[in-house]
Amino acid sequence: MTVLVTGGAGYIGSHMVLELADTGEPVVVLDNLSTGFAWSVAEGVPLVVDDSGDQALVARLIRQHRIDAIIHFAASVVVPESVRDPLGYYRNNTVNTRALIECAVNNGVRHFIFSSTAAVYGNPAEVPVKEDAPTQPISPYGSSKLMSEIMLRDAAHAHGLGHVILRYFNVAGADPACRAGQSSKAATHLIKVAVEAALGLRDKLEVFGVDYPTPDGSCIRDYIHVSDLCRAHSDALRRLRAGAPSQTLNCGYGHGFSVLEVIETVKRLSGVDFKVEIAGPRAGDPARIVADSRQARAALGWQPRFDDLSTIVAHALAWERELMKRRARADQAAERAPVTAATTGSKRS
Repeated sequence: MTVLVTGGAGYIGSHMVLELADTGEPVVVLDNLSTGFAWSVAEGVPLVVDDSGDQALVARLIRQHRIDAIIHFAASVVVPESVRDPLGYYRNNTVNTRALIECAVNNGVRHFIFSSTAAVYGNPAEVPVKEDAPTQPISPYGSSKLMSEIMLRDAAHAHGLGHVILRYFNVAGADPACRAGQSSKAATHLIKVAVEAALGLRDKLEVFGVDYPTPDGSCIRDYIHVSDLCRAHSDALRRLRAGAPSQTLNCGYGHGFSVLEVIETVKRLSGVDFKVEIAGPRAGDPARIVADSRQARAALGWQPRFDDLSTIVAHALAWERELMKRRARADQAAERAPVTAATTGSKRS
């Protein structure tokens, strides 16, 4: 049987494909490449370039590859962008997810793992936040994911679709072997942006708000290494296949770091004192959000390997340097490529 990974050419999805391929799991990737990269998909893994909401296509893939499980990453994920374009987020995140769930049900897929987010909690009253905390998203991004969660649970109850919903906290870092990492040129993730500033790819880093009710005034987040997150998905899939019940689980480490603490860690490990500017707070940003991840550890047997901010930053730095080398090689190859002369027509004066 085969796993379909939607968004498998993106940041988290490409790491998930590596995790599956490393264990010999047959996998197919579906990605429209709006933010992902074809080269990031593990060698030998089929890549289909299209939308996860294309039901006819997904049905064909399920039949052709005998897909028994779907891990659904494909989504738009930038909170401020969702505030500017809520309808686009509801279309891409919620409408497409509904179509994918329906296709899974109609074509006999037995297991579904959904990439959700801590943004469904909004500004939680208690931290660390537990899975049964009130869901009160403060951004269209969070709302689009919560709607998808509700649809999945309802459809699963009606049709017997085994599922695990994983609510991510702040995903960061890169594959320790530098095979994949955060590659977008317009990234908004703090560690990615700070690493780019340290390596001279940005002229400064902006801190959005230092007046929050936290020890140093900047927002606090629970940063989880992308490889540990993908291990949680593998654990969830194994448990579903073994007959475990459907669940909703937090994916974080259970402790947080402030924006300013992250910046200081990047400066220390890179050896670069890059420019930092203070800006106003962004709409949709909670002050502090940290996971209570005890249920994920107990239910999945999940054992994180990279629960250390310095390790996460070091892997992000190594990937960014590797990405710079790749781009330099691509530029050199483009310069060496033969130039085809354009045909010049005559011009009358």
